[in-house]
Amino acid sequence: MRATGSVLRWKASAVGWLFVTAAVVLIALFYFYPMIQALLLSLQTGTGSNLTFNGLGNYQRLFTDSMFLTAVKNTFIYLIVQVPIMVLLALILSVMLNDRNLKWKGFFRTAIFLPCITSLVAYSVIFKYLFAGDGLVNMLLLQLHLVSEPIPWITDPFWAKITIIIAITWRWTGYNMIFYLSAIQNIDPSVYEAAKIDGASASKQFFQITIPLLKPIILFTSITSTIGTLQLFDEVMNITQGGPGNASSTISQYIYNLSFKYAANFGYAATVSYSIVVMIVILSIVQFKVAGDRDA
Repeated sequence: MRATGSVLRWKASAVGWLFVTAAVVLIALFYFYPMIQALLLSLQTGTGSNLTFNGLGNYQRLFTDSMFLTAVKNTFIYLIVQVPIMVLLALILSVMLNDRNLKWKGFFRTAIFLPCITSLVAYSVIFKYLFAGDGLVNMLLLQLHLVSEPIPWITDPFWAKITIIIAITWRWTGYNMIFYLSAIQNIDPSVYEAAKIDGASASKQFFQITIPLLKPIILFTSITSTIGTLQLFDEVMNITQGGPGNASSTISQYIYNLSFKYAANFGYAATVSYSIVVMIVILSIVQFKVAGDRDA
């Protein structure tokens, strides 16, 4: 009987490993192998396929590369300005759309979520035309007498960054809103009823009940938004092309330029790619610490 039980357990284990093996092989082949190859590539230098081992030379070059430093500065401007605005806006919208007395809630939820499932290239091109010198946005501002002359949304360094921030906020706010809305709907309504009986205003309920209870979700969306912003590429590439000059360029666009626009330097491009990995790890740890997660 014991032998029979051992055989059955072995067969069950073998069948389990058989199913898992396919996933493990695919993950190793398409995720870990490219990561290791990219790390080895970052230690090499040269044009095209003519690569030679360079050690940490590429990483030392990062600190003296003015274009890379500009791209990092621009990316962190997007990160510092856009992510807090988007998270707060998503929180406010989720609370508003959770109101039982609000009509057409389904329509508003769908309308706000819809941008994040649109084509990145398509919406970027639309934004480029909307914010052009003679685009719809400037026409409306002029008609409403809010400005005396068209705003150079795409051709001015400051306004080009503002345009990118508006674009990514428009696209991703609804995505984060869905997470908050789902979490709010899991909060026991009696908590809010007790707060109302105690005389807590809507703002106090928001800051003292909603936000503390949504802390894990806020941490999750902050980290994913940070990762997404550090990898920002499509909007910049299609709206401003990194211009004017390099005033709106990002790290991901610089990687693209190193690989396909300039003389192909895949080794240095891989090094810049790994700089994003380091930034993501550091910022994620910082966010965990700020949020008070002891396991970070």
